[in-house]
Amino acid sequence: MQNTDTQNQGNSLQGWARSGTQPRIAIIGAGMSGIAAVVKLRKAGYTDLTVFEKSDRVGGTWRENTYPGLSCDVPSRYYSFSFALKADWDYRYSYGPDIQAYMEAVAQEFGVTESVRFNTGVSRLVYEKPVWQLTTSQGSLETFDVVIAATGILHKPAFPKIDGLEDFQGACFHSAQWDHSVELSGKKVGVVGTGSTACQIVGAATPQVGEMYVFQRTPQWMTALLQKRYSSAWKKTLQVFPFLQNLLFFTYYQTMLQTFGRATVGSKSMQKLFSWLCMRNLRKNVPDPELRARLTPDYQATCKRLIFCTDFYKSISRPNAHLVIEHIERIEPQGIRTVDGQLHELDVLVLATGFDATSFVLPTEVIGENGTSLEQFWDGAPRAHRAVAMPGFPNFWMLEGPTGPVGNLSLISISEHQVDYVISMLERMKQDGLAAIAARESAYTAYNDAMAKAVKNTVWATGGCDSWYIDKTGTPNLYPWMPNRYLRDMHNPDFSEYVLDR
Repeated sequence: MQNTDTQNQGNSLQGWARSGTQPRIAIIGAGMSGIAAVVKLRKAGYTDLTVFEKSDRVGGTWRENTYPGLSCDVPSRYYSFSFALKADWDYRYSYGPDIQAYMEAVAQEFGVTESVRFNTGVSRLVYEKPVWQLTTSQGSLETFDVVIAATGILHKPAFPKIDGLEDFQGACFHSAQWDHSVELSGKKVGVVGTGSTACQIVGAATPQVGEMYVFQRTPQWMTALLQKRYSSAWKKTLQVFPFLQNLLFFTYYQTMLQTFGRATVGSKSMQKLFSWLCMRNLRKNVPDPELRARLTPDYQATCKRLIFCTDFYKSISRPNAHLVIEHIERIEPQGIRTVDGQLHELDVLVLATGFDATSFVLPTEVIGENGTSLEQFWDGAPRAHRAVAMPGFPNFWMLEGPTGPVGNLSLISISEHQVDYVISMLERMKQDGLAAIAARESAYTAYNDAMAKAVKNTVWATGGCDSWYIDKTGTPNLYPWMPNRYLRDMHNPDFSEYVLDR
C-alpha cells in the first residue's frame, strides 16, 4: 500500500483526479446546506469530507435564532430533506425548536457529525494550484482539493447605525443573539424593525410584556399563516404509507412554485391575488382605521419577502402595544427618542434589524488565482455563475450563493440541487483527470448580464420598494426566472461555461 504522505504529495502536485485518489473536500458550515452536502456527497462515493463548524452544534440559522415566536414560513412537508422526509411533524409550519431538532436528528442518522469539527471556523482560504490552503480559526493550516462554502445567506447580524446605541442602560440585543436571561414579563420592550422576525417576536411577546413599542420604518405586507396541528392518526397514516410523504413534498413544491414563484417574476394575476389576500388580512385583523392606515404599505405585495404571520396584527392592536412611525433620532440611556422629540422609555431593546445579505462566505478571507480576493472581486455586489461558482476561484463552490432563487421557497431543496451540480463537476474532473475547474469569465458575465436585464421585469424591481434583495448597484440580487428553470439547469451542467484545466 502506498504511503499516505507520498500519496498526498502526489495528490497536491497533479490533482486528485489524475492521481486516482479521493478528493479532500472541505465544507464550511454544518447548517442545512452542509448537512445536505455531506449526505449527498457520500452517496455519490466521495468520502474524504471535513466539515468546519464555528459553533458546537449543527443547525445553522435554526441553531442561532431562538427568539420568541420563531417559526418557518415554508410548509414542513416541503422544508425537509428529500432523503429524510419526516412523517411526524407536529405542525404544518414548524417552530424553530422543532426544525433544529430535525436538523440534529438527520445529522445523527446519516453520520454527518462524524465529519464535523465543531468550534472550528475557517479564517482564510488561499488557492495554490491545484489545491486550497485552509487556515482554521485556531491557526492550523490544512490542504484540500475542493472547498464548498455552505455558510448560508443570512448569518451575519446587521446592527443599525443609530446614535447613542451604546448608551442604552437597559438590556439590548439583536434578535439573532437572543438573551434568554432577560425577563420580558411586565417590562417596557422596544422592537426596532417590522420584518418577519420582528413580526414573530411582537406576535408572541406582546401578551406577556407590560408595554410593547414597535419602531416601524417601513410597513410590511403580510398574510395569515394557515397554521395547523397534525393529529396522531395522520402521523401514523404517513408512517404506514410513506409514498404520501413524497406526494405531499411534490404538492407543496408545485403550490409554492405556481403561486409565489409566478408572482415574483411577473405574473400580474398572481400579484393581484397576493395584494388582495394581504389587504384582506389587514382589514380583517386591524379594526382601528388610523392604525390600519399606518400599517398599509405603499408598494406592491411580494416586492419584499412576503411575511406570513397570524399574530402580529392582533398583537399590535392590543392596548399595551404602540406602533411608532416617527423616525428614530437617537438612543438615550432610558430609551429611544424620535424626531418629534418624544422619549419612549424602555427596559429592553430588541434589534430586529436583519442580516448582512452581502456576506455569504465572508468575512472568511478567500484568495483565488493571481492573488485576487473574493471581497475585491465582489466589491460589495456579490455575483456568481449560476449562484455556485466564480471565475478565478477554481474548485470552489457555494451553496445558497449570490443570485440564487431565494424568494419564499425552501432553501433546503435549492441546496440539494446545488450539491447535485457540484457532484456533476467532480464527476467530470474524475472522468477527464482534471486538476481544476472554474467558471469562464465570459460565461459568468453573460449569465449575470442576462439576469440584470431580466430582473427589471420582476416585482422586486417594479414593485416600488427597497429591500435587502437590492445591492449597492441598485439591482435586486435575485434569480429573475421561474425557480424550476434553475433546478433544471442544476441537473444539466454546460461544461462549455467552465475552464477545464488538466
